Amino acid sequence: MTDKNSNPFKNEDVINEENTETVTEQDSTAQEPAPEEDAEISDNKLQEEYDKLNQQYIRLAADFDNYRKRQEQERESLVKYGTEAALMKMIEVLDNFERAQKALEGIDDCAKVKESFNLVHKQVWETLSKMGLEEIKAVGEEFDPNYHEAVMQTPSSEHPEHTVITELQKGYKLGDKVLRPTLVNVAAAE
Repeated sequence: MTDKNSNPFKNEDVINEENTETVTEQDSTAQEPAPEEDAEISDNKLQEEYDKLNQQYIRLAADFDNYRKRQEQERESLVKYGTEAALMKMIEVLDNFERAQKALEGIDDCAKVKESFNLVHKQVWETLSKMGLEEIKAVGEEFDPNYHEAVMQTPSSEHPEHTVITELQKGYKLGDKVLRPTLVNVAAAE
């Protein structure tokens, strides 16, 4: 009896524990969806996310294509009409050449011809210089292969070695870009 008295609820505890476990199992199965439903929900979410990202990609690709087309049109326009401003300025110079040509038809005085020529040359240079054309300085400068092209070398004791002695043809640059290097004669050691 001591055994019965010492643990009178032992059988009930076992039953209660078993009942509790079954109740807990039933509650958990009722709350959690079946594995097939869980996979279906996951597939739906993945499909929605895929569709959303795909639409974003399509919009981005279309935006980029439009941007590329706009850039191409702007580039073509720049090439086509970019010289327009330069030509408008040069037309003024051409007009002055034509006026000088008409004015010089009946003149035998060389001083007038020279003066007209110098005025037109000055206008051409000013126009080109406003457009960004710069003359490359050469005489007296140290030879720089980026800006000068040595056509000849002359042994000289009057000039330091690798110094430009004479300019044979002027060179020009536009900003940092060399349009035409200066053709030069460079001093060499005797």
